[in-house]
Amino acid sequence: MNFDLIQARTIGHVIELLSANVGAKIIAGGTNLVDLMKENVEKPQTLVDVTRLPLNTITERQDGGLRIESLVTNSDVAYHEIVMSRYPLLSSAILAGASPQLRNMASTGGNLLQRTRCYYFYDTATPCNKRVAGSGCSAIGGLNRIHAVLGASEHCIATHPSDMCVALAALDAVVYVEGPGGERRIAFDDFHRLPGDTPHIDSVLTTSEFITAIEIPAMDFGLNQTYLKIRDRASYAFALVSVAAALELEGDTIKSARIALGGVAHKPWRNRAVEESLTGQTANKDAFARAATDILRDARPQSGNAFKIELAHRAIVRALGQAAAGTPQVQSNKSFQ
Repeated sequence: MNFDLIQARTIGHVIELLSANVGAKIIAGGTNLVDLMKENVEKPQTLVDVTRLPLNTITERQDGGLRIESLVTNSDVAYHEIVMSRYPLLSSAILAGASPQLRNMASTGGNLLQRTRCYYFYDTATPCNKRVAGSGCSAIGGLNRIHAVLGASEHCIATHPSDMCVALAALDAVVYVEGPGGERRIAFDDFHRLPGDTPHIDSVLTTSEFITAIEIPAMDFGLNQTYLKIRDRASYAFALVSVAAALELEGDTIKSARIALGGVAHKPWRNRAVEESLTGQTANKDAFARAATDILRDARPQSGNAFKIELAHRAIVRALGQAAAGTPQVQSNKSFQ
């Protein structure tokens, strides 16, 4: 495969290159894009290398929030002092994903844009609407054990692979992007798309826009937060189901709740109505079980993944119990027990 590799000098230069070269792709750590190019899933004619841009710092905002620039590596985010102390949910989610070598390379912006690990997406000999729009979805009626049970469509049942994004969804992060029209802020809930009839479009980012930073608002759930990831093996595997849970408690009464799911939909999944319904309730297993039932009420399994609904229910109850008890999941001990 032949392609041009261009070193971007400034953010403005990135936008110029993306605008002038149809199908150009940004490359930073390359931990996903290079794999896709090797498999002939992605065939960009132009790669825009952004690794020399000054976007690799984490700064505390005046209001107590945190700004993470797009080229900060996943490892640097996970082990940053403020992240570990104020947002341990995010640190835990990152450490639950990939391997240390990949985390050392993967960028924050790239993590948001990584693509599904659906078997058929990677297999160019099979139809896939996400890879070639209108070609069909081989996973529907095929091997679909790892696929979505929420928010899917007749055109695509793929899931989003990121652990970090599940945590960022629960933390109400905001994505900052720059393009020909200037800067815009995108609420994390709105950044990734459900498949609908255009599953090849993963996010609301335009082809000429570039992620510059993510901001997380000030909050302090203390130890009442956890990231629980259920997978086929304890090391270097994508989630079958994951749960990012955080509770604000007054005694044993829930003042506010955050619940985001991974491994079950085309994007990190939140149900704000269910979160609001927990307000004022006693933090106990019965309340958590009701919330889990409500979150999964519209779940629709495929032929091979009905187990995910019960697994997700149990994981939600377990994660909320960990959050309430202030005993977050330790990523060095991945036991579900």
